[in-house]
Amino acid sequence: MSAETADTAEPTPEHTTGSADAADRRREQRGWYFYDFACSVYSTSVLTVFLGPYLTSIAKAAADADGFVHPFGIPVRAGSLFAYAVSVSVVVAVVVMPLAGAAADRTGRKKPLLAAAAYTGAAATTGMFFLDGHRYLLGAFLLIVANASISVSMVLYNAYLPQIAGPDERDAVSSRGWAFGYTSGALVLVLNLVLYTGHDSFGLSESDAVRICLASAGVWWGAFTVVPLRRLRDRRAAPGGEGAVGSGWRQLLATLRDMRRHPLTLSFLLAYLVYNDGIQTVISQASVYGSEELGLDQTTLITAVLLVQVLAVAGALGMGRLARVHGAKRTILASLMVWTLILVAGYFLPSGAPVLFYLLASAIGLVLGGSQALSRSLFSHLVPRGKEAEYFSAYEMSDRGLSWLGPLVFGLAYQLTGSYRDAIISLVIFFVIGSVLLARVPVRQAVAAAGNPVPERI
Repeated sequence: MSAETADTAEPTPEHTTGSADAADRRREQRGWYFYDFACSVYSTSVLTVFLGPYLTSIAKAAADADGFVHPFGIPVRAGSLFAYAVSVSVVVAVVVMPLAGAAADRTGRKKPLLAAAAYTGAAATTGMFFLDGHRYLLGAFLLIVANASISVSMVLYNAYLPQIAGPDERDAVSSRGWAFGYTSGALVLVLNLVLYTGHDSFGLSESDAVRICLASAGVWWGAFTVVPLRRLRDRRAAPGGEGAVGSGWRQLLATLRDMRRHPLTLSFLLAYLVYNDGIQTVISQASVYGSEELGLDQTTLITAVLLVQVLAVAGALGMGRLARVHGAKRTILASLMVWTLILVAGYFLPSGAPVLFYLLASAIGLVLGGSQALSRSLFSHLVPRGKEAEYFSAYEMSDRGLSWLGPLVFGLAYQLTGSYRDAIISLVIFFVIGSVLLARVPVRQAVAAAGNPVPERI
């Protein structure tokens, strides 16, 4: 459906009636799931599996005798380059995401902005096919563009959730979206594993196989983005929206002032910022830790991440069911306790022990999707109606945009100590502090304060 549908706005799910409206909502939800299906391959194949070890190997090949590269004359240990590039990408995203969210709410045209962000990221990812030799700067640049783009696109994608799902179904809808994403991640990883392990039989070098796997993630991202762009509907903008960049900046400042009127929503965002920083860092640095510190080969890493994807589908759906019984907040808190135990176990994990690494990957898979899906659905209850994209830009800044501290701490720990074990254990603090902050948020009161109906279980 074209963007002109913004001129014929649809009511939000809370006010729809009749079987036709319900069928339209289900169709839109199914389209919404497919953006997770499209972009999660980037997060899995590129960010989690291939790019970290590959970019690190390229940087090491270009390093001096002391193991340092010198981008723009700055001495950087080759093993820290990937983590630093992730941090820079997050800073770029911080600048762009609030503008995209404010512009979407001012104009009511989320779909064109979603398309621009998705296809910019897909193009940068496809361009990683040309990453070879000593081109570590090209790799860092493409990583920054792709990572910032996926962050911007997720602002717009997440902002649809309150519009396409009623209060009592958001945990389930959000969890299904994550399940779709992990399903696509697992499917593409199987294909990657076949190509990578059999690269000789395909007449490819190991480097060629990795570059094809990286580029194919961009092609997949772009191809399946067509589905949500056809099925999602733009809603009418609030009266007075100008849709200009300048008005976007003014709306951003107004949003920040407005969020001060909802201190409990801000309290949740602070908690989420802290514990999700730990989650994102574990995801992005796991393959580097496995290859550089534990001495595991690429096939083992791919298999482990594939295991994570498969179990994450079950974990997302299973934790969604737990949330219906125990509430989203309690279920998230339980998952954060498991995350802490995972990091402690990872610190003591012996080198060259793939079976133990698989067990650790299994634990990550069971809590990964659920903790993220339930956080997203819980926040959707705390957003004032009509400000979905603006508030989700702040959420995405917490999800991806402000998740620069974890990679920076990880990179600095390795830069100073030369030990990835010291870097991984430092992340425990994010889960401990995040759990304490989340436990202090009265979520039922926060939902009511945002002017939304309070679900029976939350």
